[in-house]
Formats: sequence, structure tokens, C-alpha cells
Amino acid sequence: MAAQIDPEIVLYDLACTKNVCFSPTVWRIRLMLNYKKIPYRTVFLEFPDIEPTLKGLGLVLGGSASKYTVPAIHHVPTNTYMMDSTPIAQFLESTYPDPPVPLTSELGREIESKARVVVGMAFRTSVMPREMGILSPRAQEYFRRTREAAFGHPLEDLLDPGKEDQAWIAVSDSMRLVGELILTHKSTRVVHEEVFQRITKYPGYREVYEACLPYMVKKD
Repeated sequence: MAAQIDPEIVLYDLACTKNVCFSPTVWRIRLMLNYKKIPYRTVFLEFPDIEPTLKGLGLVLGGSASKYTVPAIHHVPTNTYMMDSTPIAQFLESTYPDPPVPLTSELGREIESKARVVVGMAFRTSVMPREMGILSPRAQEYFRRTREAAFGHPLEDLLDPGKEDQAWIAVSDSMRLVGELILTHKSTRVVHEEVFQRITKYPGYREVYEACLPYMVKKD
């Protein structure tokens, strides 16, 4: 039997009924941990427990963190706590530089900024209402209450077939352009299959997903 390796990182992730990672933002950090082979364990938090848990760990808002959210980490060797994927990624790269993960480039920043605008619009329409299906009843209540208050209408309205199709048609050309940018620099999903197919039909997106697959084995 292989010796048990003590985790150096405690990763705070978003809970779902499948007990695996489904948040794209948390996957950014999980991929780094898996790629760098940093031993870690996961603590899954329900939506309503994120803020009180992170406050209890002594984390405070400021800098790039405008609200309590995951990912958050506890670096056990230095007893350091932090949240927000950008400073966490920078910390991991400086603390565990081998193998290296280039975090910034002009092209990378361009892809990220454009993808957030383009993909974010379509994701809000297709993913958010379906996300309810993998949350616990308690998290569903919190998620529905907070999101519907922000949008001013039921989440199910986003899944109107005409509205959903139109949302993807509206970003189609921009999605293709972002995909072409991705292909100029080659470097798990718990997403509804229909949404996954909508995204990966554009060149560039499937290639990124397939490149990440070897580092998506550990997802809990």
C-alpha cells in the first residue's frame, strides 16, 4: 500500500450533489494543483456556508476579493489562508514553481477578457438555471433567492427555447473569434451536455478541454 501523503493545501470548493468540482473558477486552481502534483484535500461548501466559513477562517475582503467566494485555500505549511483564483494562482506559482505555469501574457489577457464577455453571456442563460439541478435543496433555495432577486425573473425564464437559442446565436461570431485566438497559442466537466456541445463546436474550445483532461482526474 502506498504511503499516505499529507495534504499541503486545503482547497475550499463549491458543493454539489455529485460531490465533484463543477465550478470553472475553482477548476482553474484545481488544474494547477493537479498539474504541479501538489498534495491537497477538498472541503466542499454549500452556497449559504461560503461567507460564514471563510469569515471564520479570518479571511477579509479587499484587493481583488469584493465578496466571499470560492476558490479559497489554506496553505498548511505556512498556515496561510487566501481566496480568489488570481492571487491563489500567483501564490501557487511562486511557492511551487516546478513545473512552471505561465500565468500572464498579452494574448492570455486578451483571450480572458473577451471570453468573459462573450462566453459569460451565453453561460448565464444556459448554465445558471441548470445549475439548480445539482445543488442540495438548501443550496437551491439560496441560489434561487439571490439570483432571481438580481435578475428580476424566475431562473426558468432563461431556458425558454427561443431565448436560449437566440443568446447563443447572438454570440456565435464572437465565440468563433475567441476560439481562433485560443488556437494561436496551444498550450471535468459537470456541465450540461447540451451546453458543452454548444461551446465545443467552435474551434479552440474543445482543444483546450482535451489538453486539460489528463489533469482533471482528481476532481474531489
